[in-house]
Amino acid sequence: VQEVIDMCEYAVGLSRTLAGQYLPSERPNHTIIETWNPLGKIGVITAFNFPCAVLGWNACLSFVCGNVQIWKGASSTCLTTVAVGKIVASVLEKHGLPGAISSVVVGSGREIGERLIQDARLSLISFTGSSAVGQHVSECVHGRFGRTILELGGNNAIIVCEDADIKLAVRAALFAAVGTAGQRCTSLRRLMIHEKIYD
Repeated sequence: VQEVIDMCEYAVGLSRTLAGQYLPSERPNHTIIETWNPLGKIGVITAFNFPCAVLGWNACLSFVCGNVQIWKGASSTCLTTVAVGKIVASVLEKHGLPGAISSVVVGSGREIGERLIQDARLSLISFTGSSAVGQHVSECVHGRFGRTILELGGNNAIIVCEDADIKLAVRAALFAAVGTAGQRCTSLRRLMIHEKIYD
């Protein structure tokens, strides 16, 4: 939840940097004006781990860009999806905006997720999950000339150099591997140790 609050603050500040540019043109008496336009409707599909944080990363930036969104959380976190969706809607309504500009759906990825990625009304799909499913999402969305943001499975490593502080390296490796029960895309999967200190 704190991650979403932090992202709200970041996005509000970022919103002041989205202005277009005025550029000189090669044509006399002409100026090039760059204007950013919202994508419109986007879909956000999140995995079971960090469901609030991943929504926040997407939603906050989406809102300041002028988009509306539909969020499908993992089927194993549907209570979180509904609860957070109600909180977001109430905050929007408290500030005079329709709560439906951030809607939620629950259900399986094969049924509901598939409908979202096939829906040409959604200009962008943000998907967090496995590489295999991400490839399918990419093929479907790009097949209809949509856009994607894909945060897929990681294969992260720690490199322990010859002059490393071994106690610090062990603590860091342990936390990186199991600090959140291994349920992060950034969890440690490989440990590379210099041959002079490998035991």
